[in-house]
Amino acid sequence: MSSTFSGIELGKRALIANTEAMQTVGHNLANVNTEGYSRQRVEFKEMDPLDDPALNRTERPGQVGQGVVVAEVVRVRDELLDKQIVAQSGSEGYWKTRSQYLSFLEKAQNEPTDVSVRHRLDMFWSSWQDLSQHPEQMAMRKAVLERGQGLVDSIHQQYKSLKHIAVMINDDVQGTVTQVNDYLRQIAKLNVQIEKVQAQGDHPNDLLDRRDLLVGKLAELVPITTVNKRDPQEFQIHMGGIHLVQGKIVSPLETVGDPTNEGYWKIIRPDTKETVNIPGGKLGALIELRDKDTRGQIQRLDEMTANFADLVNEVHREGYGLAGTTGQDFFVQQPMVLNRDGSYDRKGTGVFDSTYIFRIDGDHKLNPQALIGLAGQLTLPGPNGLVKVAYHPADTVQDVINRINDSGLEISARLDRDGQLSFKAVPSANPENPDFVIRHIEDSGQLLVGYAGVLAASGPQGAYDWNNPQAVSVLAGGTGVPTGTNPTGKGATFAVAPLTHPAAWISINKTLVADPGKIAAGLGSNGQVAAGGDGSAALAIAQIRNTVVMIGQARTFGDYFEESVASIGLKGQTAQISMETQQDIMKNLRDTRDSISGVNIDEEMSNLLKFQHGYQASARFISTWNDMLDTIIRHMGV
Repeated sequence: MSSTFSGIELGKRALIANTEAMQTVGHNLANVNTEGYSRQRVEFKEMDPLDDPALNRTERPGQVGQGVVVAEVVRVRDELLDKQIVAQSGSEGYWKTRSQYLSFLEKAQNEPTDVSVRHRLDMFWSSWQDLSQHPEQMAMRKAVLERGQGLVDSIHQQYKSLKHIAVMINDDVQGTVTQVNDYLRQIAKLNVQIEKVQAQGDHPNDLLDRRDLLVGKLAELVPITTVNKRDPQEFQIHMGGIHLVQGKIVSPLETVGDPTNEGYWKIIRPDTKETVNIPGGKLGALIELRDKDTRGQIQRLDEMTANFADLVNEVHREGYGLAGTTGQDFFVQQPMVLNRDGSYDRKGTGVFDSTYIFRIDGDHKLNPQALIGLAGQLTLPGPNGLVKVAYHPADTVQDVINRINDSGLEISARLDRDGQLSFKAVPSANPENPDFVIRHIEDSGQLLVGYAGVLAASGPQGAYDWNNPQAVSVLAGGTGVPTGTNPTGKGATFAVAPLTHPAAWISINKTLVADPGKIAAGLGSNGQVAAGGDGSAALAIAQIRNTVVMIGQARTFGDYFEESVASIGLKGQTAQISMETQQDIMKNLRDTRDSISGVNIDEEMSNLLKFQHGYQASARFISTWNDMLDTIIRHMGV
């Protein structure tokens, strides 16, 4: 027989259960605007019956119930949906970051404005065109100087803008790594707290919400996957096979300066010192923006500047000023090395071990449409090593040049204004290799040897290689001669590599600034000084504007600007569209999660009324049972 007071206990349990349920509703309503909060739900279950099945059970049918108890308070969460959101968050962070910084790179182009490099360059060409028509006028020479200085200032400004963006991205890399490490430590700390709560048999709902929120924020920064085996000590976060968190153990990331990449931060593992590859997320986007997009824009500007100055100087050196002065460069670029032959101590051992040469010109004048009548293959530097380029007897000189330029090499070829084969280095895809340095030229046959006059011998023994500190000794003529210093006119000529980032250092020759009359306008003829009305040199410089000069893959300066502006514009457009698409995907996923886990005020108020009525009914039940007991105690037996 059950206890006389069992009803009081049964009612008390109902009061407690409904009180906890109302408290949970209040907790949900209080956190309706809390980021990352998941609504909680009270799970009721029947109290264990009074009698367990046994042979000594009481002589009555069935089991006597003892009311209700709160089994657990659980949070409403869809784990599969959470994993989808974590997986997609990295893409959202990636495209959002790319869209933001690519817009900065587009603005750095200053297109289309009157201060853009393209506009200033057009004005510079026009000033030379005007000088060619009035070569005797000093005012035209001063106009060339003014337009030239405006162009130089515009190049400097664009370089500074791009460099500022690169530095800003680099600072963001360090800040993002700090943020990643902070999230990792917070998650590991939460793992310890969750473990303690679960060890007591409770559900750490609020702590789990906090951890999920941090995991979601972390997923926007770096691409991660999570492994949760229902054991806090085994809650793991991975990134590309690297353990970032395992329970309370954290493997943070570290930033160190990379001397091969202008001292910019690279990300390593502190324990192994290995470089960490970040394949996505905000951090991956930042590294890609800095080392590919921004670096590529700077390289393109440097490439245009180096080639532009070299081509103008090539003509200007041969021209004559008003007083018959000649041999003057119009633009000045700082050389990478001061050694005449380009010898350089690349390894820092105090001994020359390399040769830094930007341009090599052959000794023989060639006809671009002539059949070469030779067979063999050239070995030239590519982004990922040396590349073979074959040539055949039926090829014309121009065919071979086009084949070289269309092979994606880190060297370009052209015929200069004298018809000589000219090789120029382009920026390197690998940061460990310097820009504008020819690394290798080799010919298995006679095209570059007897035909073009670039090399003195065929095969590996006659190859030009930058790892040789005396590499110019293999050029045609016995020893190469620096451009502008060849008294005999025999043998290949070369120019040493410019200082890193020519766009930052280019300037106008101070001699010309001091005396504009020394600006060359005419080329003269038959070795004679140009006459006062000779504007051939100025015209030749103006014609560079539309001449095929091979600035890397771009054939003319117009091609260069079109490709440069279009490239960054298309990247920005792609990033914007991808960001909007990814944001729509994330919005749908988050809306679905909110429909499942979010707090609905109307639903919670309905639950509050339900539990309130349950509480009132339980109180009324206890009151009625109390009246019954009062009747038994006070009135029975009287």
